Amino acid sequence: MVKAEEFIATGRRKTAVARIRMTRGSGKIEVNGKPFEEYFPTPSLQNTILQPFEIAKSAGSFDLLVNAHGGGATGQAGAVRLAIARALLLTQDGLRTSLKEQGMLTRDPRMKERKKSGQPGARKRFQFSKR
Repeated sequence: MVKAEEFIATGRRKTAVARIRMTRGSGKIEVNGKPFEEYFPTPSLQNTILQPFEIAKSAGSFDLLVNAHGGGATGQAGAVRLAIARALLLTQDGLRTSLKEQGMLTRDPRMKERKKSGQPGARKRFQFSKR
C-alpha cells in the first residue's frame, strides 16, 4: 500500500494553535472532526482560511485534516491560514514570493498583554482618590 504524500505544518495566532495534514485531493477540509463550514460558520472566517489557496491558485486540489485548539474562532482561523500557507510552500517552490507579499507567511506577534500587579488589568489603573 502506497501512502499518499502528506504535508504537515503548524500555525499559531494569539493563544490558538493549528496543526494540519495536507494531502492531494478534492478540496475537503475537516476541522476537529467537523466539516470546515460547520466549524467556522461565518463567511469572513471561511475566506480567511481559503486565502492562501486563492493566492497559490490551488483551490480544491488539497484535502486538509486540521487540529485546532486554544483561543477563539478568529485566532484559530488565523492559525489555520498560517499553517496552510506554510504547507503550500512544501508543495510548490515558486510560491514563497507571492505568499510573502500578501503577508500569509508572517506570524502575527500580537498577544494579550499581561496583567500588572497593583492594578486591575494590563493598562487600567485603580481609581485615584485625592482625599
